[in-house]
Amino acid sequence: MEDRNPLIPVIVGPTSVGKTSLAIALAEHWPLTVISADSRQVYRGLDIGTAKPTSEEQTRVPHMGIDVVDPGESYSAGRFCGDALGWIDDAGPDRFPVIVGGTGFYIRALTSGIFSEPEIEEGRREALRAWASRCERIEAFAQRLDPRYGGGGRQRATRAIEVALFSGRSLSWWQEHDDGTGSVCPWYIRLTAARAELHRRIAARTERMLANGWIEEVESVLSSGVDPEAAGLDAVGYREIVQHLRREGKNSLDELTDRINTATRRYAKRQETWFRHQLDDGPVMCLDTEASAQVMAESVVQRWSERERV
Repeated sequence: MEDRNPLIPVIVGPTSVGKTSLAIALAEHWPLTVISADSRQVYRGLDIGTAKPTSEEQTRVPHMGIDVVDPGESYSAGRFCGDALGWIDDAGPDRFPVIVGGTGFYIRALTSGIFSEPEIEEGRREALRAWASRCERIEAFAQRLDPRYGGGGRQRATRAIEVALFSGRSLSWWQEHDDGTGSVCPWYIRLTAARAELHRRIAARTERMLANGWIEEVESVLSSGVDPEAAGLDAVGYREIVQHLRREGKNSLDELTDRINTATRRYAKRQETWFRHQLDDGPVMCLDTEASAQVMAESVVQRWSERERV
């Protein structure tokens, strides 16, 4: 691992744990460029529900990997990997790139490489994708075929299903047995929170997002002609709002809030499981986010300095 370059801090953890807050606090110590590894923040127009950094935060700290494609456009881990390497190069010698996000597949693509997938006949692939677009429980099906499937929406579930069905092996098996080499050497900063505290933060954030116009944001995207099943709108929270609008508001706001919170808690649990078991290609610094972002940033800077002195 010593031969791999560059060594880059990678801030990971479940949704709502405080990854962006730590990155902004680190910018008080380092001249950062943040590389977002979030499969939802790549979509233009999906701002409130993806918790994108505010315009003020993006002015203070350059962020890359945000507003890259329109809803409906596929954005794979392989494409992210290529783009991210370009963003890291663009940061230049005067800025310090830090990868921040909760999308494990994106981070794996950078740190462990893209696996060499089996060939799949295009006609069969298209037929399966047409079926998947109509399947209501597609993520549950993906979970049955690949118990280590980490969730993430219709597009990712379809990918897991097609690899499992057409190759006879799960996507996670192919990733585990691939001998590819990553493009960066990660120095992981894994953020955690007690389960009750994380659930409290999720509920508070859902309430804040809805108050800030999340439903209206989805209505605006749909009115522009975007398909309700489009990539991006299948993300946690967005799909619940799409279903709510399809029912013409027959369900109450409280019921919608409960469904979003439940889906988000499940997603956070999958993320926690992923990061607990998949960070085996670099050193890991664990931080409990009970401390403030400023205190955590000081701990990170100190640990980084100690690493440099070794």
